[in-house]
Amino acid sequence: MSTDTLTHSTAHAHDHDHGHHDAGANKVFGFWIYLMSDCILFACLFATYAVLVNGTAGGPTGKDIFELPFVAVETALLLFSSITYGMAIIAMNKNNKSQVMSWLALTFLFGAGFVAMEIYEFHHLIVEGYGPDRSGFLSAFFALVGTHGLHVTSGLIWMAFMMFHVYHRGLTSNNRARLMCLSLFWHFLDVVWICVFSVVYLMGAM
Repeated sequence: MSTDTLTHSTAHAHDHDHGHHDAGANKVFGFWIYLMSDCILFACLFATYAVLVNGTAGGPTGKDIFELPFVAVETALLLFSSITYGMAIIAMNKNNKSQVMSWLALTFLFGAGFVAMEIYEFHHLIVEGYGPDRSGFLSAFFALVGTHGLHVTSGLIWMAFMMFHVYHRGLTSNNRARLMCLSLFWHFLDVVWICVFSVVYLMGAM
């Protein structure tokens, strides 16, 4: 092989890798823009809740229906899932596929536990007659907490697909970019839940 051919092949490989890097960076940047739009959505839901929180229509208040120990366990599950996802990203940076799979599986279990507890809470409230049609306060509560729960469920579905792709295709540049986007999404949901826990549950129980 001539020197010119070798140089051309090396340059082509470099441009190819650089192109993958740019595509991954663009994906992450685009996902940041999506998260900003999600921030607006949750800001609107929080504002609606703030307006309707006292509109109980003679029904129960947050102090009557919120069980802080139960919600504290929910919160712990989601916070632990954020830690385990961080460990998955560290393993990804070390190019350790098996550890990435293990940490993602643990994250999935924590997230699924959170969603299961939230479904139980909603079912319990509705059975007691405290559904979203009972008052403006409960409508706003179900809308805000339910929207967050749907986001977590979407994240779990995404995570399951990523586990499938990583298992079959490995830590490719595309999979790395997708894992980073999912990381942003998952940590964003943690931040939103901390706000929900503080504004809705803690302040509501006082």
